[in-house]
Amino acid sequence: MSGPLPALLAWRFLRGDHSHRSRLLDGTARSALLATALGVTAMVVAMALMTGYREDLQRKLVRGNAAVVIYPLGGEGTGRVGADTATRLLRVPGVQRVGRVVYGQGSLSFDGARGPAATPGNPANSASSMDTEVILRGIDPGGGQLSARAEQIEIGQDGLAGVVLGKDLAAHLGAKQGDVIRLVSLGLAEGRPKFRYLSLRVTGTFATGFAEFDQSWVLLARRKVEELMGGGAGTDLLELTLDDPARAREVADQVEKTLGSGFLVSSWQELNKELFAALRLQQIALFGILGLIVLVSTFNVASTLVVLVRERMRDLGALAALGLPPSQLQRTFLLFAAALGLTGTLIGVAIGTSACWILTTFRLIRFEPEIAAIYFIDYVPFRVVPQDLLAIVGFALLVTLLAASIPAWRAGRLDPSAALRYE
Repeated sequence: MSGPLPALLAWRFLRGDHSHRSRLLDGTARSALLATALGVTAMVVAMALMTGYREDLQRKLVRGNAAVVIYPLGGEGTGRVGADTATRLLRVPGVQRVGRVVYGQGSLSFDGARGPAATPGNPANSASSMDTEVILRGIDPGGGQLSARAEQIEIGQDGLAGVVLGKDLAAHLGAKQGDVIRLVSLGLAEGRPKFRYLSLRVTGTFATGFAEFDQSWVLLARRKVEELMGGGAGTDLLELTLDDPARAREVADQVEKTLGSGFLVSSWQELNKELFAALRLQQIALFGILGLIVLVSTFNVASTLVVLVRERMRDLGALAALGLPPSQLQRTFLLFAAALGLTGTLIGVAIGTSACWILTTFRLIRFEPEIAAIYFIDYVPFRVVPQDLLAIVGFALLVTLLAASIPAWRAGRLDPSAALRYE
């Protein structure tokens, strides 16, 4: 009696036989399986959505900016960073590349012509029916996280500087590779604001997947942006590309020790701490809310146990009369409930994982550019990770056993004589 008898009995009850076939029992068991599978499927898809969104947003933020950003505090005079600083940073373990970046603002326009459109001496030609505010990102070739090749941003044989546009920005302007676009920027000259006009040759596009960057950023040579902003205006930023972006905080601490107090060092985790904290809280809340579906499904499991006890009353009375202890009887029903809950959970995991793969592979949920600018993504990625699956399976089994504990406890308290007289 002390061997695997509870497991054998639970399996016998699950399998059933022709002499004890019950439509009611089969119906409640199928209902319990369906409800559990439905709840688990919803939890798998929801957790995959939140995890995929968070990781995709993290990847795009790091790609668009950098894992670690360094702001000079004026310790080197005008905010410009010396070459020796970049050399020291490359010695920090985990740092792959160091990019010097300067930012500016401007307005782009394109009228569909392929020849030179605007010249410094003829600013009137810069007027166009399509003007778009943009962020100028001045870079060195091959430096930083979001960069371009030298031939893409250098001055070409036609005397025009090359520019790389965000994919969505190029589509909005209707500009293609080889087209000439007009740039108007506001910088400083002798301490006063001054408009500068420049014609640029489109040499390519970039796509980060981050709507804000792809719709408004342009890549230019760093020295060209410095000229447009007024030479000494603006401040260099240093962007570090790391072997492992997850170690950004650790590397940032090491960089602070290396550079001293003349720089402000920030990791992507620090810059976006509130955003990712809100996403984690939202994921936990969503887990709890959708967990209510699984919790409700456990009542079906409990109902199945009640029906089973009623229909097997004489069998249970005979087992008790033969000496089966109440604890063994309780364990039999707990194993029955666990098997029922685990089967429904595994079905839900299989359906949910398959649905996530289909939704992600074929990008079935996509956003228009206006909505993508709000949610920072152009399609919804679903990422299933082992941690989420373990949490879902563990939660489903726990609430199933808790719901089954009361019917199992009552089954263990059966009076053998009353059970044998049960009709």
